[in-house]
Amino acid sequence: MTTKNFSIAVDADGFALVTWDMPDRSMNVFTEEVMDELDAMIDRFAGDAAVKGVVITSGKDGSFTGGADLNMLQSMFAQFEAKKTVDEAAAVAELFERAGRMSWIYRKLETSGKPYVCAINGTCMGGGFELALACHGRIAAPSAKMGLPEVKVGLFPGAGGTQRVPRLADTQAALQMLLKGETLTASKAKAMKLIDEVVPQEELVAKAKDMLKAGLSPVKPWDQKGFKLPSGPVYSAGGAQLWPAVSSLYRKETADNYPGARAIVKCVYEGLLLPIDQALKVEQRWFANVLQTTEAAMMVRSLFVSLQALNKGARRPADIAPTALKTVGVVGAGFMGAGIAYVSAKAGLDVILVDRDQAAADKGKAHSEELMKKLVGQGRATKEEAEGVLARITATPDYAALSEADLVVEAVFEDRAVKADVTGKVAAVMKPGAIFASNTSTIPITHLAEAFPDPARFIGIHFFSPVDKMMLTEVIMAEKTEPTALAVALDFVRVIKKTPIVVNDTRGFFVNRCFLRYISEAYDMIIEGVPAAMIENAAKFAGMPVGPLALNDETAVDLAQKIMKATIRDEGEAAINPAHFKLINHMVDDEDRLGRKNGKGFYDYPAKPAKKSLWPGLKALYPQQKPDDIDFAELQQRFLVTMALEAARTIEEGVVTDPREADIGSILGLGFAPYTGGMISYIDGMGVPVFTALCERLAAKYGDHFAPTPLLKEMAGKRESFYGRFAPVDVAAA
Repeated sequence: MTTKNFSIAVDADGFALVTWDMPDRSMNVFTEEVMDELDAMIDRFAGDAAVKGVVITSGKDGSFTGGADLNMLQSMFAQFEAKKTVDEAAAVAELFERAGRMSWIYRKLETSGKPYVCAINGTCMGGGFELALACHGRIAAPSAKMGLPEVKVGLFPGAGGTQRVPRLADTQAALQMLLKGETLTASKAKAMKLIDEVVPQEELVAKAKDMLKAGLSPVKPWDQKGFKLPSGPVYSAGGAQLWPAVSSLYRKETADNYPGARAIVKCVYEGLLLPIDQALKVEQRWFANVLQTTEAAMMVRSLFVSLQALNKGARRPADIAPTALKTVGVVGAGFMGAGIAYVSAKAGLDVILVDRDQAAADKGKAHSEELMKKLVGQGRATKEEAEGVLARITATPDYAALSEADLVVEAVFEDRAVKADVTGKVAAVMKPGAIFASNTSTIPITHLAEAFPDPARFIGIHFFSPVDKMMLTEVIMAEKTEPTALAVALDFVRVIKKTPIVVNDTRGFFVNRCFLRYISEAYDMIIEGVPAAMIENAAKFAGMPVGPLALNDETAVDLAQKIMKATIRDEGEAAINPAHFKLINHMVDDEDRLGRKNGKGFYDYPAKPAKKSLWPGLKALYPQQKPDDIDFAELQQRFLVTMALEAARTIEEGVVTDPREADIGSILGLGFAPYTGGMISYIDGMGVPVFTALCERLAAKYGDHFAPTPLLKEMAGKRESFYGRFAPVDVAAA
């Protein structure tokens, strides 16, 4: 049998070693061709008496498979949408069959009469782990990572994952893993009984064959008479305790916004009431159902397709050679600068960390020491790795040390004069051609570039706090920034494993402009007399991870006041809402409520272990509405619409030129309701005409800040979408 993606070797004992090693791919993925070959191999082995058992492994170093191929997923969505316009019933029937193909191939393997062992040599995700679960034995290398992360991109494990996991592990642990899309270490997978053994990498194949030699049964436990579920029947005393709690927790965590997560609960509950073949059919029906939802289409596009494209450099100028970055400078060893130094050193770069004196620079380096010490304690890094990271950071007050840096990132206090002073000092010692980047959250990059002798080499790189955890960076083009600076900045961001979005210069860039709309809408609601608890809960029910008042406390209420004052100074009093300014001035100047940092803001922060609670004094600031008179669903809409409208405005103004970046930026930077696929996908998902009409209705009730822009009205009239009108183009591929 000849295959393109698998090699087959049968030994003297009749054990077939199947090695998955796709040519011209750095990682194995599931394509239609791969499934065709796997299907044919199962038939061949089943009909060959000489084959006594099968071992499946990967030829890729450190990786079994990353899951489904992007092109296959996009093709399935596109074909369904195209056929649906012609014959919806036929389109749904075809989607149902395609949705179940992988599941039934695995079921064929499981019932073929031949024992299969999966030898997991590294990363094994999605459909690959479902393949392993269908095998009769599973062993993994100690470094292997495995999981079913589909729920994170709007789907769920639709090739048997929702049925085999709760037949191997207890129901509560299975649901937790499935609903979180959790990545498991080999040891945790074994503890959950999802794999049988953890063995050294070099012994994987030999140990797999030993399992076959020991007489591994080709019949799975659930195909044997008398099989009992690990947690007992659904209709039992244990089930009566578990399932009501599952339903409650699901709604608390998701607000029922995620069809994929809802389907997981349905599949596990309904499937455990049935024999495995019927259960798999239930899973197939739910999978086909979820594939038809707007949420799945938007989340797959943004959090799978677009995210990978941006991480691979979709916006990087293709005609500029990659930069071999070796040394970066970071000026300002405060919390942000120390974080930038840490992620740079952890990525293998040499770092020159500069501050006003040695003590301040050393304090910044100590931040990296603390973070690495924590990783070592958690077993996520070795002592030698920690020492290596610290050795790559040179802390000094001497600007001359920056002379070898390929890129210098300025991360000093958010003050234009201070930044200008530092910029001049750095420029005096930088080597020819080196790039200067400013980490600022509010000051226009074009203004800051005036202090640098060659604005073509000046760019903004806006990190988010805390730097080691937040995956997004905004790369900001000033008016005179040249493509070379952009290329170097994107190369740096890729090295430190962050996701970049490229935006043109404006006050607040992209993320902070949308953030301010979120906070401003909460201010409006407070002034209207909406109870603070309803404001926070409406935001969470809309899909936001943190309520706007709690978020404002985290970023500091007095910072909001400073931003308002700076805006008035630069753009005039008409640039801000006077009622908002009055509210914040009262909070800061009259009440000394600065946010979490001084223990009181919109919330009170008592000493631990007591939990924070909303400040009761908020009720006295404005006459309160009765909760029963307030449209809770409309509060949710207001939060999402005001941010999405601002995102649309940034595209209209040319601040953002690629809708993918608005979507990814809104989710990674703000946590904007991930089930929507991001702010622009939120608009496209309901349709621009529907969104525009919603804006007009909200504007009539709550003011002109909801009024649709001229671009939205034009697009609504033409029934255009943002992804249609502003179709993304990968610069690197253009």
